[in-house]
Parts: sequence; C-alpha cells; structure tokens
Amino acid sequence: MRWVPDNTNIDFFKVAKITFGGSVVALVASIIITLIMGLNFGIDFRGGTTIRTESSQPIDIATYRAALTPLNLGDVSISEVFDVSFGPDRNVAEVRIQAQGGDEAVTIEMITAVKEALKAVDPNMQFPSVESVGPKVSGELIWSAVLAVTVSTLAITFYVWLRFEWQFAVGALVSLVHDVGITIGLWALFQLKFDLTTIAALLTILGYSINDTVVVFDRARENLIKYKTTPLRDVLNLSVNETLSRTVMTSGTTLLSLIALLIFGGDVIRGFVFAITFGIVIGTYSSVYIAKNVVLMLGVKRDWSKPDPKDVGPAGTQFG
Repeated sequence: MRWVPDNTNIDFFKVAKITFGGSVVALVASIIITLIMGLNFGIDFRGGTTIRTESSQPIDIATYRAALTPLNLGDVSISEVFDVSFGPDRNVAEVRIQAQGGDEAVTIEMITAVKEALKAVDPNMQFPSVESVGPKVSGELIWSAVLAVTVSTLAITFYVWLRFEWQFAVGALVSLVHDVGITIGLWALFQLKFDLTTIAALLTILGYSINDTVVVFDRARENLIKYKTTPLRDVLNLSVNETLSRTVMTSGTTLLSLIALLIFGGDVIRGFVFAITFGIVIGTYSSVYIAKNVVLMLGVKRDWSKPDPKDVGPAGTQFG
C-alpha cells in the first residue's frame, strides 16, 4: 500500500525561504509568548493535594466537579482509576486540587470541606488516602522536567553526530528545538495545563521527530555516496522524495489512532494526546523542511570513503 507515487519529484526547497523563515519567526514568537504569558502549570508543578475516593456507586466526574465548584478551589483534576482487581461495587477516583497559597499544599480545613462536598454526592464515600505536594517538591519537579527534556535533546544530538556528521547533528538539534519550542509556545498561548503528562508528551515528540529525521538523513547519506557529482540541494531533495511515502504512511496511521483517542479518549488523556498529535504534525514538518535545510546551509562531505575538503559544501549555501 502506497499513499505517495514512487517517482515523486517535489521541490521542497522551492519555498524554503517561506517555510524555514516562517519556522524561525514562529519559534521566536513562541519564546516571547512563553516569557510574557508564562505557562499554566498544573498541580504537579504548582503543588497541591490528591484525594483518593472510593464509592460503591458509579463515578460521575461531572457530578463530582459540580459538588466542588462552590469551594472555588481553582485547578481541580478528577479522574477515575481503573484496575482489573476492582469489583463492580468498588469505584475509585482521584481528585487533584492545586495549592491554595502559603506553605502547605492545601489546608486541613479545605480538605475537610472537600470531603464533605463529595459525601453530599455519596454519603458512604470513603477516602483511603490524601497526598500533598508542597511548593518545594513541585519546584524540584520543574527542574527535573527541564533536565529530562534537555538531556534527552543533547543525547539525541550526540547520537546523530556519531552516526552521521556534525552538520546532520546540528540539523537534528535545530529541528528538535523547533518542535519543543513551538509546542511549548502553543501551550503558553492558549494557557493549556502544563504538567508532568505534558513533559511525557514532549519526550515522546522528541523520539518521534528524530526517528523521522534519521530516516531522511540515512537516505541522504546513501545518496551522497551514490551521486557524488550531483548538487547537495538535489541530493537532499531526492532523499526526502524517496522517503516521502514512508513518512506520510507512518504519520498518517499514527494520527488516525491519535485522533480517535482525542475524540473518544475522555478528559483524562486528552491533553497528552493533543500534545502528541500536534507534535507529530510539527515533527514531520521539521524533518522535511527544517533539518535538511540546516544541512544544506552548512554543507556536508560528499564521500565518506575518503576525506576531500573540495567536496565539502560552502557554509554560506543559499536557498534557491
């Protein structure tokens, strides 16, 4: 099954000034928006309290939320917990409440008020556990999340450098920064909840994006050896065209499943799925329009079998 003809000959560099320039503008705008508007951190990063509930009645998240609305608790996340060991009369949910200020995540009085509000929904409701995340722990989670994304990006860049050439590593790094930066900018622009689930989505985006980029780079390396006298621009263009069918099929089938989860998956995973969906789109775009453009600008060795400085493209190669 092929979604793209075998002999495609699309000139991806034809609009390079628009695509690459637009991406630079979008990335800069994302950074500015993030700095000005900030991120809407979830409970994981702002601190808060998680209350576990257990009821014999089926859980209605909308009813739970309506019962807690008069308390003005701010960011409240309610999710049902599923486990194969739970019987039909054991319905478990987790209620996450953001920190209300001060040194404690949520005061004892507020936790008592939450329990009373939920007992109004089900008088027999039990509360097996109450866990709080204080400001200190949430601050450590923020730095851990930043470290995870940074180390992952640098490790991926180092891998590409070892497998290919440093020009490809720079192209991969720019592509990854582009994907993560624009995704974070989107979260800041629309003030979507930014929590550990979003960090997991960002790490997934990094992996998916570099996978697609490496496929293009691997074909480019083969073609650079095969077509030693062909201009670098034409070789890179040919490589993208030859892998286009694989790119479209992989991204397309993944998006089909993600869109289904986005529509039918429910509120609990919607933020995670949306982040990955957007990340796959932007990651595929960067593999085609960003990574290889950086390689073209830097120039690259044409024959790995022997060093020849005459075959290295000029650092100032311009888009035609």
